[in-house]
Amino acid sequence: MPTIAVVGAGPGMGLAIARTFGSHGFDVALLSRSRSSLDARVADLAAEGVSARGFAADVLDTESLTGALEAAAEHFGGIDVLEYSPGGPEPKFLTPSRLTAADVDLQMRYLVHGAIAAVGVVLPAMRKAGAGTLLFTTGAGSVDPTPMLGDINTAGAALRSWVLNLHKELQPEGIQAAHVAIGAWIGDRAPAGTPSALRRPDLPAVLGPARPARPRRDDLHPVNQVDPETPASPLVERAVAG
Repeated sequence: MPTIAVVGAGPGMGLAIARTFGSHGFDVALLSRSRSSLDARVADLAAEGVSARGFAADVLDTESLTGALEAAAEHFGGIDVLEYSPGGPEPKFLTPSRLTAADVDLQMRYLVHGAIAAVGVVLPAMRKAGAGTLLFTTGAGSVDPTPMLGDINTAGAALRSWVLNLHKELQPEGIQAAHVAIGAWIGDRAPAGTPSALRRPDLPAVLGPARPARPRRDDLHPVNQVDPETPASPLVERAVAG
């Protein structure tokens, strides 16, 4: 069976991604800091018929992150898809002119340094196989920044630039790298007027009361050479299909 490793396996988007790939026959490696939370999510997935295992890791600790991914690859026999979307520190709601280098550095360590370290673990085997998918998810501010989120938008844009460049390098080798920008706050702590995605028992996710901005054409498929009017969900479908 193919395997996906989800770095940032929280109860919202991370678990939803795990369910989506698991329902298509993937084994699932869940990575997050809390062992107890991982055990609970593995149990939830097992109840749905998804083979999953948790690996405790902290993206701010490179040795912890790389060790967990190596353990996951050993347990499942490899990693075919890497999905990187850790829940970083709360933004400080600082506009660009009020940022300090230290404010940006923490977000860079979460989003960029951790992503580079994670890819360094899984890429050699993907190159050897001539196939693989690397997915990275951030907020839409990585594409269309919001002044009050100056710290996280700066790091998100840096990650996006790196992913675009990574895809150009790896595409000839049969490896896909893609960045997905989500124009909604995931969870129940969205600032007033910000579009939010809230989990309900009867639905995977619903949009909050604020209306999200219409996505720009280049937001929909930031990496792949496909019809720009096609929603971003085929990124998942193509990864599932190999």
